[in-house]
Amino acid sequence: MRIMDLLTDSPEEPVGDLEPDVELSRAARVRVLLAAALGPLVTGYAVVTVLILVTLTAGRTAFSGGGVLLAAGPGWLAAHQVQLGLGGHPLGVLPLLPTLGAVALAARTASGAAQRLGCRSPRQALPVFTTITGAHALFGLVIALCAQGSPVTVNPLLAFAMPGLLAAPASAVGIFRTCGLPVVVAERLDPLALRGVRAGAAALAVLVACGAAVFTIATALSWSTVADMYEPAFGSSFGLFLLSVLYLPNAVTAALSFVTGPGFSVGDLNVGMFGYRGGAVPGIPLLGGLPEHHSAWWPALLMLPAATGVLVGWTLRKVDADPAQRIRTVAVAGVVVALGCVVLGTLAGGRLGDGPFDPVSVPVGVASVVAFCWIVIPGSFVAFFAGEHEPPAPPPEALEDNQAFEDADEVDAEEAAEAVEELEESEEDEEPSEEEPDEDAEFEAEADAELGLDEDVPPEDEAVTGGTETCGDVEPGEADR
Repeated sequence: MRIMDLLTDSPEEPVGDLEPDVELSRAARVRVLLAAALGPLVTGYAVVTVLILVTLTAGRTAFSGGGVLLAAGPGWLAAHQVQLGLGGHPLGVLPLLPTLGAVALAARTASGAAQRLGCRSPRQALPVFTTITGAHALFGLVIALCAQGSPVTVNPLLAFAMPGLLAAPASAVGIFRTCGLPVVVAERLDPLALRGVRAGAAALAVLVACGAAVFTIATALSWSTVADMYEPAFGSSFGLFLLSVLYLPNAVTAALSFVTGPGFSVGDLNVGMFGYRGGAVPGIPLLGGLPEHHSAWWPALLMLPAATGVLVGWTLRKVDADPAQRIRTVAVAGVVVALGCVVLGTLAGGRLGDGPFDPVSVPVGVASVVAFCWIVIPGSFVAFFAGEHEPPAPPPEALEDNQAFEDADEVDAEEAAEAVEELEESEEDEEPSEEEPDEDAEFEAEADAELGLDEDVPPEDEAVTGGTETCGDVEPGEADR
């Protein structure tokens, strides 16, 4: 009863969304942190125990409670991607489905604890983050130490590190929204980079969906082979079905690598888009859809990652008017996809004993580079040509020349205005006044007087008459001459 009291909140304490000014007592805070530390561990261990019980019950195998509880410890470590040793043989190909469940459980626990404590900043949520991460690491170390001397061997250092490395990002994601970190991140990071991160996460989800679709179709087309792998006994068939379900994300990751081009390998078997090498495979229904030879139509599947890159470019075509900025955003999306392929490929493969099926691997380096290219090349092309185009900015030299011309035009305009004002002022000063005599008129009058041009001209009648009389005195012969 005391353990349940520690793992649950008292009815007297508020457990909903707390106001920023509500302070919990020290005992209440310790109780919330203790529940956050033990909740994911107890729940995960219980789920693994139930799976073992169901498998043993279906197989009608004799078992003991203590043996089941001890076997659940290595199962919990396997769910956290800790490599095990079975009779001296390494087992590193661990199921991803329990890993995804453990990560989701840690994230939800961290979110609930942060809400109960009223955390509104990363500093306030730091105890939650430290508690969940430290509890996972210490619990893995305890299981590894308890497994010493048993048929299942575990490296204590690896058992300490891997659960903590998985719980750390999971708890960080859980307290992300509760503490208002999205607003802080959006204010401090480049908005275009955030758009690229979101587009990259969506593109990674689309690529995973493409891998899942190809895997499903291949399994459906080979259903007769898959059905023959199940044994008549219910217990064995149920165990094979449960094993296939747990390793389903691993198979989808391998199909994702095949769709993008690099492919995957299981021992001597190597399946790639442009190459195939046969080999033996484990008799698991999950692998019933593996091809027996290369097909010429496989390269047509490359349209799926190419279409994903086009979708990313179309989504980011309006993020900015500058084409260079749009291409940079597409590159950020490509980096996110490449990192996602690295994480999935690393977790999906590993050692599988020392037999013909070892190792199971996805070429992580090649797969990440190829996935990056599938996003960036078609995405940049679409984002560049489908978006807006602003006129290119002139070079700095042209801007300096334009500025010099503008300054020269302003100086010329000012000088012209000053010259006009000076000319107007000079004309006003040169206008003669009414009282002052006109020197030019007096000079003209004196000149006319000297030349005799100032005498009165006789009337036209007198001039004509005088001319007639004069002409009358002249003799006709002289006039003719």
